Amino acid sequence: MLKEKIFKVVYAAVALFAPLSVSAQYSVLPAPQQVEYSNGSFKLKDKLTIAFPPELAGEAAYCRDVARHVSSVNPILQKGKKSGDITLVLDASVLPEHPEGYVLEIQRKRIIVKANAPAGILHGIQTLRQLLGTSSGQTVETWRATSLQCGTITDYPTLGWRAFMLDESRHFFGKEVVLKLLDNMSRLKMNVFHWHIVDNHGWRIEIPKYPELTKTGAARDFSVPKKSFASFYTQEEIRDIVAYASARHITIVPEIEFPGHSNAAIASYPWLGSGDALNLTNPAVEDFLKDVLEDVIALFPGNVIHIGGDEVDFKYWKTTPSIVQSMQENNILSPADLQVSFTNKIADWLASKNRRIMGWSEVTGKVIPDYWRPMLPEDHILKQPLSPNVIVHSHCDNLATTQGNMQDGCDIVNSFSRMTYLDYSRDFHEERYITLQKAHSFQPVPEGLTAEQQKKVLGLSCQMWTEWVPNEQNMNKKVYPRIAAYAEVGWTSPDKKDYSRFLKALDYFLKDWEQQGIDYEEIK
Repeated sequence: MLKEKIFKVVYAAVALFAPLSVSAQYSVLPAPQQVEYSNGSFKLKDKLTIAFPPELAGEAAYCRDVARHVSSVNPILQKGKKSGDITLVLDASVLPEHPEGYVLEIQRKRIIVKANAPAGILHGIQTLRQLLGTSSGQTVETWRATSLQCGTITDYPTLGWRAFMLDESRHFFGKEVVLKLLDNMSRLKMNVFHWHIVDNHGWRIEIPKYPELTKTGAARDFSVPKKSFASFYTQEEIRDIVAYASARHITIVPEIEFPGHSNAAIASYPWLGSGDALNLTNPAVEDFLKDVLEDVIALFPGNVIHIGGDEVDFKYWKTTPSIVQSMQENNILSPADLQVSFTNKIADWLASKNRRIMGWSEVTGKVIPDYWRPMLPEDHILKQPLSPNVIVHSHCDNLATTQGNMQDGCDIVNSFSRMTYLDYSRDFHEERYITLQKAHSFQPVPEGLTAEQQKKVLGLSCQMWTEWVPNEQNMNKKVYPRIAAYAEVGWTSPDKKDYSRFLKALDYFLKDWEQQGIDYEEIK
């Protein structure tokens, strides 16, 4: 009997100080900035309590749902309590320079998630979700028998802008699809949903003052292959989606395309312009855009509005006598100068309403998109630079162009097309198809930038264009699992990225997507 007791004591001591096994180590995606393991483990039980301050009521409810998701337990919420089995703590001294950062402490008696802002608390809960999901089963019995290795995760994003773009102008998916995407973005700690809802192919946002935009503009037969989607979002639906995203600390950036890609608007109100370009010299067009943007501002609380601005066909401006005359009278030197001048005017107007413009590379006036329509150098003579209040969404695979934008004082979101465009298929566009490993290798802050230029890179975005997407299943196979790679690119420090480790951590998400019925692309 005595020998047996001695053996148990020795065994416990050995277990206490033994090195951590590989299987006990945390598997988290995106990879955390810092992990420190400690001795012991937190034993899960079927009557968990969650303590939280009143301002974290939403995050506490989400934490409870996480536990429900991975087991049959029903945690008890304890608002105002300072200690529970899981304790959520707001503390301004925690990672004060990182509003999305968090510290997750797994102790023997409790789990603590602390941060200086609610967004950080949610990110900590998402990490806990992965640890619970890889350590527990679906029944109370297996939950009780499982434990989490003690340790501390100190984590925060490397880049502040981690975006996914969905094009719903070319293919309208609807509210439920968007909500599911927002859920999965949140689990991956992405924080910007770029919503491309206006383009040539369809106007998808209700603007009551201009009913033809959704009556006519949402029913364009302009997609490839030819297909009409006479659908749009009501303002009530948009408010619901914005609130859903906000609860997950995701900012929605709407894209209202102008002055090019405006075919849907012009089909609705022909006086706006011709072809796919608006007449920027017509004061009524400026009034129209401000009316639309007033509604957009009211619907979207984020401080950025994307205006597109890419691939404008200058032919209309160069061949219309009234436009040519107006440019001459106002000393506008070229079509690009007209676009920059107008963009700056709208940028100043939006700045007065605490908003910033964002636009694709062409808004700088310096990009000549030969791949779209032949442009001449004289079309891009500028008398003024783009306003530094504009965020340039850089899709040109060119470091020099990106540096030029920075020299104008503009911030950058990096979306080099050959590294972030998800629409190209492996079968038909092999030379432009992005493998999972290539997506994971993307460097949003490219080599060759000075220290000051590096600060101008806000982050990255991956783009799901839908011109060739026939249904949700096809979209999912293009988005998943590559969206997880971009999430890690934006969050994890480059020196901590490891593709082999990423693939192992990805396994949790593959199983989760399967449970959601998401048909992801096979990893090759």
